[in-house]
Amino acid sequence: MGTVIVLNGSPRKNKNTAKMLKEAAKGAKEAGAEVEYFDLVDYNYKGCISCFACKRKGNTTNGLCAYKDELTPILEKVRNADAVIIGSPIYYSYQTGMFRNLIERMLFAASSYMKDETTGLTKRLLDKIINIGIIYTMNVTKEGAEFFEYPEILNPTQKYLSYIYGSAKTLCAYDTYQFDDYSKFDCDMFDEVHKAEIRDTQFPIDLEKAYEFGKKLAMGK
Repeated sequence: MGTVIVLNGSPRKNKNTAKMLKEAAKGAKEAGAEVEYFDLVDYNYKGCISCFACKRKGNTTNGLCAYKDELTPILEKVRNADAVIIGSPIYYSYQTGMFRNLIERMLFAASSYMKDETTGLTKRLLDKIINIGIIYTMNVTKEGAEFFEYPEILNPTQKYLSYIYGSAKTLCAYDTYQFDDYSKFDCDMFDEVHKAEIRDTQFPIDLEKAYEFGKKLAMGK
């Protein structure tokens, strides 16, 4: 089933986003894929620096960002993978900075400013389809996410990844349990009893969905 790269864009290594990603990794392994997992918080890197090396005439970057830093080995693995699963919590409508920096480096280097004469659209640089899976976790309910226009804000990321890499799908977990002990924080707008109920009833279902999500991505579905 090839290689699947799993990238945790959360600053926390063992909480909601990481748990979803680890279940997705299990699903990919179950499908027979070779899986590598990375916590992006462990790496020092930037977003796109607009050097335009990937757009110069005669460049040999082949869809890989030319700027070298600690993200470079991971980007090389992404470029050679059959599927990539990336996760992030949502902070005030947006993905984490480390997630966004990764996506900038993935998208700009793998995109083209050349026209495909057949379709009239942007010419694809990559010589294969890399199945991209995106997992988001968030403290708000699904209704709250819609109220704050999360779909409109987040959907373009999936569209760009799908257009440039060939395929992209998104899975979301809502109303997640945020703290280990709510009594230690100023947060009376959240009902801990309700949050605990969602953690104990809905989140296990979300984890099952993540498992199937990873399994299907590894199988090219």
